[in-house]
Amino acid sequence: MVEMNIEEVKKIIKNELPKILKSDPSFRRYILQVTKLYYPPKKKTEDRIEQIYQQILQVEERFEKKWEEWSKRWEETQAEWNRKWEESQKRWEETQAEWNRKWEENQKTINQILLRLEKIDRRHLYTIGALGARWGLYSEESFRNGLKAIIEESFGIEVMRYIDYDHTGEVFGHPDQIELDLIIRNGMVIACEIKSSMSKSDMYTLWRKKEFYERKHQRKVDRVIVISPMVDPRAKPVAEKLGIEIYTHSDEFVETEEKNIEDITK
Repeated sequence: MVEMNIEEVKKIIKNELPKILKSDPSFRRYILQVTKLYYPPKKKTEDRIEQIYQQILQVEERFEKKWEEWSKRWEETQAEWNRKWEESQKRWEETQAEWNRKWEENQKTINQILLRLEKIDRRHLYTIGALGARWGLYSEESFRNGLKAIIEESFGIEVMRYIDYDHTGEVFGHPDQIELDLIIRNGMVIACEIKSSMSKSDMYTLWRKKEFYERKHQRKVDRVIVISPMVDPRAKPVAEKLGIEIYTHSDEFVETEEKNIEDITK
């Protein structure tokens, strides 16, 4: 008899057992009887599978129930948040609308106050301006009449108010009436400007009036005099350059006014 080791036997069983089980029912039953201790019976296996399946169903059912509860609580929480957000938004819009209304009311009140102040300020400016203009004009005319009376009656000197019309616009740049005070004595002609205030441009205008008179009447003006209580400091160099004599307040006051103007314009 040929002896075989265990490995050879295992190899033969692996190769031949499937064929024997398929062809020999009695041998197949024998094998099942021998090996049944190593695996549960079919019924038990099926019961175990069914038990596991039922447990899985129960877990899935509990999970679905929990999920529904969580979803419901989330929807309720979300709805509460949305409600509170809408309430906050509504309160904000109402507050903003109230602020806007009060702002418009305040702006309206401020504009009304500013308008009233502007009207009051304009009225006062017009009143002061009118009084100043009238005072200046009246002062000029009063001084002119007084000077005329004193010079003519006491010294026999002719004082005349020269009035003409500049058709070509030599003086003002456009056609306009020309007025000039003239003092005449023994053939000497003095052009005199009596004004409540004299600016730099007034000096140039006076000089063009003098030249207009000279050209039209072919008569030389010997002296040009300005009599004014208020002469712009910037007009003084112009007067010196043109040879216009200025008679105004004290030099100390003039220097103070010049310094004030320089400080303002810095």
